[in-house]
Amino acid sequence: MIMSNLIVFPIILPAITAIILITLGKKPILKRKVAFFGTLITLFVTLYQFYYVFKHGTVYLELGNWKVPYSIVLVSDMLSALLVLTTSLITLLIIYYSYQTIGIERETYYYYTSIMFMLAGLNGAFTTGDIFNLFVFFEVFLISSYVLMIIGGTKIQLQESIKYILVNVTSSAFFVLAIGMMYSAIGSLNMADMSSRIEGLKDQNIIVICAILFIFVFATKAGMFPLYFWLPGAYYAPPIPILALFGALLTKVGVYALYRTYSLFFSYTDDIITNILLILALLTIIFGCIGALAYHDMKKIIIYNIMIAIGVIIVGLAVFTKESTIGGIYYLIHDMIIKASLFMLVGIIMKITNQTDIRKLGGMIKHYPLLGFTFFIAALSLAGIPPLSGFYGKYFIVKAAMQEGYIISAIIVLISSLVVLLSVIKIFLFVFFGKGDNYPKVAINKMMFAAVAMTVIAVLFGVMSDSIYPFIEKAALSIHSPETYVKALGVK
Repeated sequence: MIMSNLIVFPIILPAITAIILITLGKKPILKRKVAFFGTLITLFVTLYQFYYVFKHGTVYLELGNWKVPYSIVLVSDMLSALLVLTTSLITLLIIYYSYQTIGIERETYYYYTSIMFMLAGLNGAFTTGDIFNLFVFFEVFLISSYVLMIIGGTKIQLQESIKYILVNVTSSAFFVLAIGMMYSAIGSLNMADMSSRIEGLKDQNIIVICAILFIFVFATKAGMFPLYFWLPGAYYAPPIPILALFGALLTKVGVYALYRTYSLFFSYTDDIITNILLILALLTIIFGCIGALAYHDMKKIIIYNIMIAIGVIIVGLAVFTKESTIGGIYYLIHDMIIKASLFMLVGIIMKITNQTDIRKLGGMIKHYPLLGFTFFIAALSLAGIPPLSGFYGKYFIVKAAMQEGYIISAIIVLISSLVVLLSVIKIFLFVFFGKGDNYPKVAINKMMFAAVAMTVIAVLFGVMSDSIYPFIEKAALSIHSPETYVKALGVK
């Protein structure tokens, strides 16, 4: 019972911290400390929750003492516990990284408050067992992202925020429509209960239509083809800490939602849904590769690498075997960590040089060897060079795709690894080698600590893959075998 009640803490602790931050007024240094320690406490709670779920299995909390399927339910299985832990860890390091980069004016007002509300929404989305409350938590972190998108009020932020808000508001409207159609057909909003009812439904056509709507919504949130058009510009606009939050976390909620809803609702449908997912995933990889090779702007290159990773993860879902699901979750966690690391490192380079165009840079390895070495390791990890973290997810996905006859998909994933390596090594060679200026000494110690710590975590995630495998395998079980998720909630 005590553990069940703890499920809500990763949601309410950031929310309480955000409310406290609102009451502090214009005290940026105090706000730093409150946000940091609020997130640190949240991280400790999520770490204990993760350990408990691994040892004892899925736990859930029925709010208001109503029984499933009538109650609003929070569920912590291995996948949600893993994502909540990773999200809290990344947020903590980005808050620390922000001390030297976001600017005192943003810190004075609603920067940390928005981050804490975003963390509450993200953790809620990963934890909820109710499809309507998934929508509610989506809106919580999206509203926070709207504030972060415009905070500071630069021209490019205001221009891109209009597109970003319009796209997300439109997709949210379709989200509500899809939920309403599902409820009219099934008569339930509890995801476990919905899963148990769908299989016996006579008319599957309505479920196929709902599946297409959900794919439209979550593919938009995740930045998949052809709905990615908003992503490069919108993510380019805000400062680096906000970009790191968006790139590492926001798109991954759309991916998680696709994994959860496909597993529970749509894996029973005809191959049409699988084929749609696979085609969109492959096109996302291809267009991401084109963008990553086309630009010489550091931020743009890493942003397009977000798309490549999203496509690879969704290929793992579309193949939908045990191995491909394990690979998809491996790669999902890896990409959350390594994207945060790379955006942090790019932010440090920008802080020193005031440049994003790699053609205007060079020779930084002489002045900042630790920065160069860290970027090189992060680049290799992103590309999936063994034994670093990006290798294992792609290995399982490619292996499963080959075994199931998805040969072209496997080849595209493999080729994308070469493109990723080429795009990030291009940054490394241009920025750190060749002729360069005598770069000024700037305060980057806190930024560097956060970036190095995130890169070390990424390296450990790869080097310790054998030790981590039992956690990933258990997380994949609730996706590949959704009946385990349903039975854990006592739904027949």
